[in-house]
Amino acid sequence: MAMDFPASSDVMIIGGNSHPELANLIASRLNVKAGDASVYHKTNRETMVEIGDSVRGKDIYIIQTGTKDVNNNIMELLIMAYACKTSSARSIVGVIPYLPYSKQCKMRKRGCIVSKLLAQMMCKSGLSHVITMDLHQKEIQGFFNCPVDNLRASPFLLQYIQECIPDYRNAVIVARNPGSAKKATSYAERLRLGIAVIHGEQKESESDMVDGRYSPPTLPRSRTMDVSNGVPVHPAKEKPPINVVGDVGGRIAIMVDDMVDDVASFVAAAEVLKERGAYKIYVLATHGLLSSDAPRLIEDSPIDEVVVTNTIPHELQKMQCHKIKTVDISVMLSEAIRRIHNKESMSYLFKNVTLED
Repeated sequence: MAMDFPASSDVMIIGGNSHPELANLIASRLNVKAGDASVYHKTNRETMVEIGDSVRGKDIYIIQTGTKDVNNNIMELLIMAYACKTSSARSIVGVIPYLPYSKQCKMRKRGCIVSKLLAQMMCKSGLSHVITMDLHQKEIQGFFNCPVDNLRASPFLLQYIQECIPDYRNAVIVARNPGSAKKATSYAERLRLGIAVIHGEQKESESDMVDGRYSPPTLPRSRTMDVSNGVPVHPAKEKPPINVVGDVGGRIAIMVDDMVDDVASFVAAAEVLKERGAYKIYVLATHGLLSSDAPRLIEDSPIDEVVVTNTIPHELQKMQCHKIKTVDISVMLSEAIRRIHNKESMSYLFKNVTLED
């Protein structure tokens, strides 16, 4: 994707401490010098932001993603945005490839929708536009009181499959759980491949399984259900034993998801796929959080490759595990910034990309 973005005095790109490499990549692709912004912590752990260049009347693009140091990342972003707002910046665009707390987008018992709180804080701090990538749920865009461009990493991952996986025509796209079946279907349709879905979970012990000996006696049933004792108790969910719906025997299994964080479930799925005859197993995801001892678990697992984009820095994890590969998506973020600044249509970046991706 060609960059014809001229060096301009009314554009400034500044980055926090979350992903300086990505900020430098974007700035160099756009032929714009990165702004002089110092973000550091005082001895009492308060976040300090000092912007060395004038931002008055300029369009500011703040590059800040979510990492394992998530709360510091958020405070840095909010303070940088507010510093630009109070210094009379013309517009402030937050480029947040991985939006923190995006998994907490549903109401839980005695909990709250944290991603809505975060969205309101971002808008209040001064962000007038947000660019992000592969939100956990696309409906999160509705929490923001400013425009949100939710870019897709699928074109890069599809290209990786076609160019870097030998004999990918003999592959099957695998949904790790029924919830990711829509994404898997979208990949399979674009690659003209079949899909498989993993359902259930590994059982710890069969000794506690209900065998019917404690069932209540049968009672005569009437045609009208009588609920005389108040509201009926909601039965707890119980997943069946893990099972693969679809044929993976003698095939390459490619699991797709939006993020890889705790890899235990991916490893368990890979072991089942290996048992069912898959001779190579790949995991493709947009965001590679790879928390805790994820590199060790991947190294010891049947997974052959874990392919993630550079929305989140993971150089340390790559040094610990040779199976982790990176796809650079800075070109898409750069093109999005260029189009927004030049007031061009963003539809080109979403061309041939459906909502199911």
